[in-house]
Amino acid sequence: MTPADRLLWRAVGSAGWWTPVLLVATVAGAAAELALPAALGRAVDAAVGATGGESAGRWLAAVGGLVVLLVGAGVVRDYGTGAASARSVAGLRHTLIRHILALDPRTAARHPVGDLVGRLVGQVADAGQAAPTLVLAGTVLLPPVGSLVALTMIDPWLGATFVVGLVLLGVLLRGFVAGASAAVAGYQRAQGHLAGLMVEALAGARTIAAAGTAGREVDRVLAPVPELRRHGTRTWTVLAGAATRGAVLSPMLQLAVVTVGGLSLAAGRLTPGDLLAALQYAALGAGLGTVVSALNKAVRVRAGCRRAAEVLTEPARRYGDRTLPPGPGCLELRGVIVRADDGRPLLDGVDLRVPGGALLAVVGPSGAGKSLLAAVAGRLRDPDAGEVRLDGTPLPDLSAAALHAAVGYGFERPVLVGETVGAAVGCGGDPVPVARAAAIHDFVERLPNRYGTPLAQVAMSGGERQRLGLARALRAERLLVLDDATSSLDTVTEYRVNRALTDRADRRTRVVVSHRIGTAARADLVAWVAAGRIRAVGTHAVLWDDPAYRAVFRS
Repeated sequence: MTPADRLLWRAVGSAGWWTPVLLVATVAGAAAELALPAALGRAVDAAVGATGGESAGRWLAAVGGLVVLLVGAGVVRDYGTGAASARSVAGLRHTLIRHILALDPRTAARHPVGDLVGRLVGQVADAGQAAPTLVLAGTVLLPPVGSLVALTMIDPWLGATFVVGLVLLGVLLRGFVAGASAAVAGYQRAQGHLAGLMVEALAGARTIAAAGTAGREVDRVLAPVPELRRHGTRTWTVLAGAATRGAVLSPMLQLAVVTVGGLSLAAGRLTPGDLLAALQYAALGAGLGTVVSALNKAVRVRAGCRRAAEVLTEPARRYGDRTLPPGPGCLELRGVIVRADDGRPLLDGVDLRVPGGALLAVVGPSGAGKSLLAAVAGRLRDPDAGEVRLDGTPLPDLSAAALHAAVGYGFERPVLVGETVGAAVGCGGDPVPVARAAAIHDFVERLPNRYGTPLAQVAMSGGERQRLGLARALRAERLLVLDDATSSLDTVTEYRVNRALTDRADRRTRVVVSHRIGTAARADLVAWVAAGRIRAVGTHAVLWDDPAYRAVFRS
């Protein structure tokens, strides 16, 4: 079973008990639809006296009951389709979001944000139609097959005529699925590409405005539109072609049934009621609209499942089940190698030991691998070779809860998550101590609802946003990793934050990526990174004797 098939059955399962309800309602509606022509025919024959004095009232009552059943089944089917789809879409979106957030950042980065949003919003909505579409696909042949049986029972010649029409119908639909599948898949890919370009442009809107390149950006964002139009045109062309051929086939088939039925009526093999029923069965069985609609929905569901499954097949980051033993927070990198997608080494054989409770400054020229080393140190990225240990425990062996409680990250441009300011600082506990350490408490106290203020209503500078992100990082119990996390702070605020970070009473291990000479001077150790390797580890005072080290700060 392919990943797309597994996702389709997961969507059907997410619909819950609505799937059997839809099946019962659809089958009941189809049965009533097939019984109605026969009941009408009997009523006509009873009315004209062709059934030997049989009462027409009884058959008219049966017709009325079948109409009521048809209406009731239609109401249940329409409501159940919406309810089942809503449940399936919600379940699939929860699954997809959880998986995306569980991916390794490097893996997630291979998918543009706009493309992921397109899959989550558009393609999952298509895949969520799986339950009603499966029911529809499983019952779509009931009307033509039932009509064939009924026509054969009325007159075998009518059944034979109808078989010829069904063969033509099969030939007509033979190429529809393949053509529509390719067109829909191409349309969804182009749609995802367009969404990705649009998200990139919105993220860089200020830069585009400042550079005056809006015209070029519009052309770049709209570049996938011709492809989108081509696939969309192809989709509608296939649908229109099938509908047009069906519009020709259906009346021809009904005309053939009328001709054969008229001859049978003249020969005395049919009653007027039988002819009326035969005409209705011919119209019901030859109706191509339901079949085309079912196939079109099946194609879209299949394409949506395939697009969503492409993300779900990406391996999620795995965690162990261990917790950290008691320890001071000793960090060790042993033979760490990280490669680019083209195989080029970005970190090459890094060996580093940071004593528990020490403050390590990571310095080096731009592109040396400082941020990558910081990412590896707290398992934002797993190395391609080597291992990283915290208090002797390999980081991949830790449970997610243990890792996230022990390690905290602060970034130059943090993304704040949560409904309120307090939620952005972190869940649980008192946010005030870490907010004070990050020099953001006074700012929060001036907000209307302080830590309960909705995050979306707070206007913040880059420095204030950076300090809120830093406060969240300061909740770490054992290892604090800061990647240029104080670069947007003014001098006074930076001094207050650095004083908190260099406090000797802080027993956590701190790894700080910085370009500031003051940070390196206050650190217990400095790791000098160059070209993906550790060039030297020592105190700032000792390393300062090397002219190349001094040049790092001058640059």
